[in-house]
Amino acid sequence: MWIADQWQDYELLDCGSGEKLERWDRQFLVRPDPQAIWETDRKHPAWRQAGGRYLRSQSGGGHWEKKALPESWRVHYGPLTFQVKPMNFKHTGLFPEQAVNWDFAMEKIQNAGRPIRVLNLFAYTGGASVACAKAGASVCHVDAAKGMVAWARENARLSGLEEAPIRWIIDDCAKFVEREIRRGKRYDAIIMDPPSYGRGPGGEVWKLEDNLYDFVQLCAGVLSDRPLFVLINSYTTGLAPSVLGYLLNLLVASKYGGKCTWDELGLPVTATGLALPCGATGRWFSE
Repeated sequence: MWIADQWQDYELLDCGSGEKLERWDRQFLVRPDPQAIWETDRKHPAWRQAGGRYLRSQSGGGHWEKKALPESWRVHYGPLTFQVKPMNFKHTGLFPEQAVNWDFAMEKIQNAGRPIRVLNLFAYTGGASVACAKAGASVCHVDAAKGMVAWARENARLSGLEEAPIRWIIDDCAKFVEREIRRGKRYDAIIMDPPSYGRGPGGEVWKLEDNLYDFVQLCAGVLSDRPLFVLINSYTTGLAPSVLGYLLNLLVASKYGGKCTWDELGLPVTATGLALPCGATGRWFSE
């Protein structure tokens, strides 16, 4: 398991009974987590005093129950700064376990010894985009949601990257990649975090298990002659990390050589010393 254990402004204090207790800088949140199926004694006082708790509804969705919680605030990860805030569907705009992928990407870019162009697909609020730009890459950030792209731009600004070479694209990711192939554009690194389920602009249904192979095959068409890395992240329950590694072996390593690795992502739990699994990542990189 790749464990995101370098945070100062985030801490997973405890988890159990389908919930997790988190510290985001000075704010404490309780959010649902389907992986935490064990019991916990909930000794930490923040279980009762958290500024925000997300409560699921039996009819679907849910709502935030807030005490003294600001509308938004900032957290830092090394040289990176992000705005977080309670959102619909329990989210905060940041997935802290992704810090291990930010570290991986930054290290590869900083040690490449050449200019690197990164394509970040389904890029959300730009955690990976900001990390890659901070490491010196030029970045193309693509997401279909206008609000998420605006949030990502704000994260770039907060991280001192307002003038960095980042293209902000609001578009369907597959359609954009198809156009980049026709335009002859090439990228040295690709990062993708596709959703488990969604609909395209024309009502097309996206289901990860059915569409991921074809999508990765499409994206391989925009890789440069000397690609640096490809990273696939997934939060789809039941999709093993090895599946992501197998796709990368078939579609990238077979052409470029290099190495594939894959594993679960995890967050260390302060109360137990264990790690909570938080999704899967496959990585291909040149050697």
